[in-house]
Amino acid sequence: MVKRPPPRQGGAQRAWLITFPLGLLALISSAAFWIAEPPGAKDWLLALPFFIAYLIVHRDVFNIVIWRTTFAVTVSDVPLVLAFFYLPPVLVILVVSSAILAHQIRSRVSPVKLWFNVTKSAAGNSAALLLIWMFPLDPVTADPRAWAVLAAATVVAFTADLLSLATVLSLVQGLRTGRDALRAGLATLPVTGINIVIGLIFLVALQANRWSALLLSILVAALALVLRSYAEFFRRHRTLAEVYELTQAVRDESGRSGLPDVLLGRVRSLMQSEYATLWLAPQGRYPEVLLTARVEHRGLLDISPTPEAVREHAISTRSATAVGTRFPGTVDLRPALRSEKVKDVIVIPLRSGQAAIGTLEVANRIGDNRTFREADVQVLETIAAHAAVAVENSRLVDRLRYDAYHDRLTGLPNRRRVIDALAEAVTVRVEDEVVAIMLFDVDGQRNVNESMGHAAGDKLLVETADRIRGIAEPGALVARIGGDEFVVTLRAPSIDATIEIATRMRERLRGPMAVGSLTLDVNTAVGVSVYPDHGSDPETLLQRAELAANAAKVLPYGVQPFHPALESRAVRRLGIAADLRRALDNDQLEVYFQPKVTLADRHVVGVECLARWVHPAHGEVAPEDFVAVAEHTGQLARLTESVLVAGLRRCRAWADAERPFAIAVNLSARTLLDSRFPELVRELLDEHGVDPGLVTFEISEPGMLSDIERVLPSLYRLRDLGVRLSVDDFGTGASSLAYLRQWPVHEVKIDDSFVQGMATDSGDLAIVRAVIGLSREFGLTVVAEGVESELTLELLEEMGCEIGQGYLFSRPLPFERLEAWLNAQTEPESTPTGEVRRLRAVI
Repeated sequence: MVKRPPPRQGGAQRAWLITFPLGLLALISSAAFWIAEPPGAKDWLLALPFFIAYLIVHRDVFNIVIWRTTFAVTVSDVPLVLAFFYLPPVLVILVVSSAILAHQIRSRVSPVKLWFNVTKSAAGNSAALLLIWMFPLDPVTADPRAWAVLAAATVVAFTADLLSLATVLSLVQGLRTGRDALRAGLATLPVTGINIVIGLIFLVALQANRWSALLLSILVAALALVLRSYAEFFRRHRTLAEVYELTQAVRDESGRSGLPDVLLGRVRSLMQSEYATLWLAPQGRYPEVLLTARVEHRGLLDISPTPEAVREHAISTRSATAVGTRFPGTVDLRPALRSEKVKDVIVIPLRSGQAAIGTLEVANRIGDNRTFREADVQVLETIAAHAAVAVENSRLVDRLRYDAYHDRLTGLPNRRRVIDALAEAVTVRVEDEVVAIMLFDVDGQRNVNESMGHAAGDKLLVETADRIRGIAEPGALVARIGGDEFVVTLRAPSIDATIEIATRMRERLRGPMAVGSLTLDVNTAVGVSVYPDHGSDPETLLQRAELAANAAKVLPYGVQPFHPALESRAVRRLGIAADLRRALDNDQLEVYFQPKVTLADRHVVGVECLARWVHPAHGEVAPEDFVAVAEHTGQLARLTESVLVAGLRRCRAWADAERPFAIAVNLSARTLLDSRFPELVRELLDEHGVDPGLVTFEISEPGMLSDIERVLPSLYRLRDLGVRLSVDDFGTGASSLAYLRQWPVHEVKIDDSFVQGMATDSGDLAIVRAVIGLSREFGLTVVAEGVESELTLELLEEMGCEIGQGYLFSRPLPFERLEAWLNAQTEPESTPTGEVRRLRAVI
């Protein structure tokens, strides 16, 4: 805890520079007055009532506070006017000085201030008495001349007193304080004038009849009560007004960062204290706050005069704690105040529900004879209640603002924050420097959610976020903008440097990561876009980084910079979504058929059914494009059903013509996730009367691997129907051949990338050889797609591959052209199972 700074040094020494001359002037004047007019016994007796009167009038004081100084406005000028008239000069000085001395001792002020107040009063009265000595008064008649002399003498005493005070304050606390004191003192001059008039009225009444003193005493007592009541009423009214203004200001500032500035200065002024402190306990990401307003400083200080024991008592009891001479219930805490040289203190806990989140404190009531009272505690409690609400509102607004710009799970900035950061970054263009956006798409997040639960998936994301944050370069902004998408943005020398950074980060990110009891290898695809090459606004840059990340998923090195071709293809896919729905509604998609041939005897045993679409505006649409659109728009099931129905219709027609060709239809793993699909197949087989053994469903190996546990039930149900199942694109996934024993499949279809390269690449040749050998060991039929050369055909025959498919035999053809091809390129051949079509020659 930072304690309050030590008081300014040298102030007491400078005060004595004024006190000594004033005291010397008072002593010399008193001696002169004693010699000139020594008091008699009757005068000493008369001085006693004046001494008592002075003690009484000093008890009721109106206080005006200027900085750290309290100005007392009393009715002491009334008895002073009478003393000037009735007492010898030396007794006036002694009576007034003695009364002030007694009052200062009772108030326990410091010696410096005590002697200054005594000497300035004595010096001021001496100056006034010199004026009266120059214009002597008639002790019997109180005529207008006497009124003028007494009034002038009282004004002289007032002026001398005020000038002395302004001078000493200028020396001790600076010229500004002295000017403020002089200005405030002059503002009380009308009160002095009223006191002079009242004193002269009393003088006239006493001169007329000495018994009027009794009536005057009753009048004075009544006036004192009225003034006391009025002062209390005025104080309460002013306090209520100031509390209202303060709460309004606090409410207006609620939710902003300037609350301490608005609150503390006003609280210090309202409570007339030397210090007002706001302390907030550390809470979550909010650090401890300790700010104090002090009368001598315009700004806020990180200090607190409040003893730790007092604050801890208020926090532990969750109730107001006031320590001072007027609070007997906290006597045990007063030693803590004395050790810190604090006169009195009030500490109010700031409560949020049942918890104390901080305190509002005031210390050292300004004024030597003034201390905090119970009413002050109630006022501060009211203010503290509003302050607590304001603090909670401020933190709530800050929390909402933080939540609006941060991901709740990982604590990273979110998409909105990235957009704002990029908006700022692109406004500053630096030569030979780009603003780089790297989007990391985490692979396998959905699999973790489905196999281990969302808690494990969330842990994977948190671990990934921590790792990306740890490997990101200094100055980079790391954010999470989607379910499994993270963005790193920074300034880089060029796009090539950005790709190098992305590649390096991706490699470091690929290390094993513990999720629950499992250790996973996390793989990511990284899309890269840069400003200004790939866009000028944040949304475009992020969108193009996402396009690049999607393209990077099929790349072995996993990093793809944006290219305009990616966007044109994506835009084209988006534009054909509605047209695809209309095409399906109107049967505008056509099914092509590509023959499948046995390599040993060149028999055409079946066809693969392939969807083709000629768009009226865009022309022929690539199958991968409209299939992707169908997947993302929920039309894949209709597309699959359309192809299957067309294939079954042709299969039925061939069977009726005694040419039993089998058909093969591609299936997406997403289609297999639909538990209703096997039942649909059964219904369509029954409807067209097709033998299930003539139907083969080809499922891509990568798609099957991503959802193997979920698609297995549908695979088994399809197998039980009697249809054949084939693993398409085999070899492009990450599976082991041992998986083939666990899957209910009948056929393996080697991906064309290996088949086409086997004639020139020994690696591809070895892969094809291994797939054929092990598949035959498992009792699976092997189909090679992409057969385009005689050499490839010969190699496949040597290895024992059973079926081939490719341009060497035929391209995919519409039904009419397929019929023409069959008539031109095949001839009927009788077999024990019936007539088949045999190729005449391979051209």
